[in-house]
Amino acid sequence: MKTLPKRIKCDNGTEFWSKAFLNWADSRVIEIDFIDPGKPNQNAFIESLNSRIRDECLNENIFKDPEHARKIILGYKDFHNEERPHSSLNYKTPKEFGDEQRSMLSQITH
Repeated sequence: MKTLPKRIKCDNGTEFWSKAFLNWADSRVIEIDFIDPGKPNQNAFIESLNSRIRDECLNENIFKDPEHARKIILGYKDFHNEERPHSSLNYKTPKEFGDEQRSMLSQITH
C-alpha cells in the first residue's frame, strides 16, 4: 500500500489550480501549499529537478502518444536515479547514495 503525503508544495501553475487536481487532493485529505507567486526559490529543490527534466528529457524527445511519453519519461527517471551522478551527492547516483545511507543506518542499529 502506498503512503500518500500529507502536504504537497507546488507553484501557482494552472495545472495545480485545476478542479481535477484540487478535488483529487481534497478527496485524499492532502493539503496543497502554494508558494508565493514569482518566488520559485521557495520551492528550489523541485524547481531544479523540473529544470533538469525539461532540459535532459522533455526538450530532447518528441512524444508520439501518451504511452510513448510514459515509456520515455520512466526511462529517464531510472537513468536519473540509477546512472546519473549528482554533484549534490558527491557525484554519486541517488541509488548509490541511498544504498550507502541504508548501510550506515544498518550498522548503527545493529
